[in-house]
Amino acid sequence: MPIPDLVRLRKARDRMDRDYAKPLDVPALARGALMSPGHFSRSFRAAFGDTPYNYLMTRRIERAKALLRRGDLSVTEVCMEVGCTSLGSFSSRFTELVGESPSTYRARDHGDGADIPACLAKIYTRPVRNGEAKPPAGP
Repeated sequence: MPIPDLVRLRKARDRMDRDYAKPLDVPALARGALMSPGHFSRSFRAAFGDTPYNYLMTRRIERAKALLRRGDLSVTEVCMEVGCTSLGSFSSRFTELVGESPSTYRARDHGDGADIPACLAKIYTRPVRNGEAKPPAGP
């Protein structure tokens, strides 16, 4: 992959990290990277191992988990706060990545992680697809 493409892809990824709550879509991100949407999606996946949409939704779900752990916002408020416009899609994606619904996650006691520094909590609470989270089956 040419270096200028990689630089533009990193900038797009940084934009998703920073502006996850704003309306972002692949065509807009591709325009910012001076690429066609198809080339951008293929190049992003080759560089970072995930599609732009999946990467963005993972960032949104990470932030949603933090807001839900606080407990002062409803699931609908969290959905809107992280940039999702459909509560149904948000709940489905959250459940797919986390393994439980946003309401169940919010209701759970999260006090056991209160003493963990935020930089480490982010690593251990990063959402992964259920298939990836399950340990491999034994022989």
